[in-house]
Amino acid sequence: MKLAGIFSALTTPYREDGSIALDDFKANLARYYQTGLAGCVVLGSTGESVLLSAGEAESLLVAAKESPASGKLLIAGTGAESTAETIAKTKRAAALGYELALVKTPYYYKPAYKSEVYLRHYRSVADASPIPILLYSVPIFTGVTLETPEIVALAEHPNIVGIKDSSGMIQRIVEVAAQAPKDFQILTGSAGVLHPAFASGARGAILALASALPEKCVELHELWKRGQHAEAQALQQQLARASKTIVSEGSIAGVKYAMDLRGFHGGLPRLPLLPLAEEKKQRIAQIVGQLEPAVARA
Repeated sequence: MKLAGIFSALTTPYREDGSIALDDFKANLARYYQTGLAGCVVLGSTGESVLLSAGEAESLLVAAKESPASGKLLIAGTGAESTAETIAKTKRAAALGYELALVKTPYYYKPAYKSEVYLRHYRSVADASPIPILLYSVPIFTGVTLETPEIVALAEHPNIVGIKDSSGMIQRIVEVAAQAPKDFQILTGSAGVLHPAFASGARGAILALASALPEKCVELHELWKRGQHAEAQALQQQLARASKTIVSEGSIAGVKYAMDLRGFHGGLPRLPLLPLAEEKKQRIAQIVGQLEPAVARA
């Protein structure tokens, strides 16, 4: 399974009554499939997965598989706090037709979570999973990090095909690329370091920013592949600024607002996440306007 390219981390749109707007979710997917994205992730951090009920999460997994996706790879987020629940979610995703699962680190009992805990957890999931899995380290949300020795050890498992590393640490990408098996695939989760990540051994990226600016994220990857590094570096500087304002500072609300500006169905986040203040909206609108024109919804 080759994971090169840019994947969008899908958001979850809601109706005014707070229920999930599955038609809007499918409409977003249809537009993403017209871009050069390699695929999309359902139920990742950007999808507010921790704020969804089990039934809501299931409805999104089903809806995504119902949308025609010729040549695109759909990845299911299946990580949970317990190993047993993670296995159950991963098996369910496989039964629905997903070919790859993204499994975040457990994080609640941080003092007890030493290296041996993560090795046992991920190996148990990989042993039981009918489909390959991606490790997912996202310390900004979980407060825990998969370090290089743990990643390299887990990379030896035949059913663990790669990692999404959202730490933004380029040194870790360099170390893992040098020490892990050559077929182990590294994806960055940070649009702010795309170009240096590719130069350091990452093969692709799963990005929140690609939900609002898929074209620009794909363009940077294409520039890298063609060896146009000066152009890639210039675009990287723009995307780093956009990522900081829209994703890091704006959080889910920022991503969704930027999507609205581009004609996608973004909308409001779910409480306890709050909508954007007007000042942040203006800053995001300025940045989006510099990178891509506003697009009316069909």
